[in-house]
Amino acid sequence: MTTIALDKTNVPKHIAIIMDGNRRWAKNQGLPPGKGHEAGAQNLQKVVEYCRDVGVKHLTVYALSTENWRKRPIDEVKGLFQLLMDIVRKKAEEYRKSGIKFFVLGNFQAFPRKVKEAIKKILNLAIVDEKIQFNVALNYGGRDEIVTAIKKIVDEKIPSSKIDEELVSKYLYTKNQPDPDLIIRPGGEFRLSNFLLWQMSYAELYFTDILWPDFTPQRLEEAIIWYQQRQRRLGK
Repeated sequence: MTTIALDKTNVPKHIAIIMDGNRRWAKNQGLPPGKGHEAGAQNLQKVVEYCRDVGVKHLTVYALSTENWRKRPIDEVKGLFQLLMDIVRKKAEEYRKSGIKFFVLGNFQAFPRKVKEAIKKILNLAIVDEKIQFNVALNYGGRDEIVTAIKKIVDEKIPSSKIDEELVSKYLYTKNQPDPDLIIRPGGEFRLSNFLLWQMSYAELYFTDILWPDFTPQRLEEAIIWYQQRQRRLGK
């Protein structure tokens, strides 16, 4: 059997991942949900570093949707917030030195004060030599993002004759970033869950049964190799 190697000249500029399966992973291990989120967070750090090292310029991960954080059990949400604060506090200086620019998609202003302060601190860091922009979708919803963009356009009284796809894109959270080339969903589900609905128009979609904590950099490399075998027509 021939093994196909990764072509480092054809790496996606932007990869987006719906991180799914933390709780099921924990249940399979006989552990509480929080341990699954911890395992998922540890895996995420490895994936971010892999993407940086292989040449991916933008990585977006779906961490907490507008629906999820309000509907999940309070203790689980508190644990997620604590995990988020721990990550941004512990990783801030490492990110600054290693070229990882942290960015948030979504309205994190709705979060508790301590969480907001931790996020703002890492957002304001000056990166020494930016190699990758790492976007974390928090309190994010694709439809909400589009509605928010429309409201801003209306508020600025931009005439309809000036409104086109390029203009709308400038009002999204991902403004000045390329649309995803590859969207990955681990965890066995076959839906997009309100994630990057505008931006995913021509993305390649990769689904796998592997739960997120087990979706290692090696598994990501397999997904990128799969992407490299695709013939991307981009609507042509």
